[in-house]
Amino acid sequence: MTTDGPTAQLNADFSSPDPSATPWSKAQAQLERAEIFWLSTVRPDGRPHVTPLITVWLDGALYFCTGPAERKAHNLRSNAHCVLTTGCGTIGEGMDVVVEGDALPVTDETILQRVAELYAAKYGEPFIFTVGEGAFQSDGATASSSR
Repeated sequence: MTTDGPTAQLNADFSSPDPSATPWSKAQAQLERAEIFWLSTVRPDGRPHVTPLITVWLDGALYFCTGPAERKAHNLRSNAHCVLTTGCGTIGEGMDVVVEGDALPVTDETILQRVAELYAAKYGEPFIFTVGEGAFQSDGATASSSR
């Protein structure tokens, strides 16, 4: 991971006079501390799907999990392109962040264990996962993780 991170580009047509891009360090801090995100995916028939979820930040990426039968999992198997958004939902306060990219499945148990520890530290109960067979395990349910 580079220390500089991505660079924001502003569109003058949609900005106030004399705008400046938010420094990556400030955006990254928001990504690390935000509790709720909105995941936007595309259904196989082309219709949009949006759902709230929780994430953790690790080594320059956001991680989230989903059960294999959930709508977002079906959508991402067909089309990995997605958008994660977070913010305060209030005009004039806080900062909204939008991250566009591809969700990639994670099955490496070393990484999954680190992600599980971050979930437990950030969210506590009931987000305590064990790792086995390349996925999270919780109360008999299996969830895959994506980054």
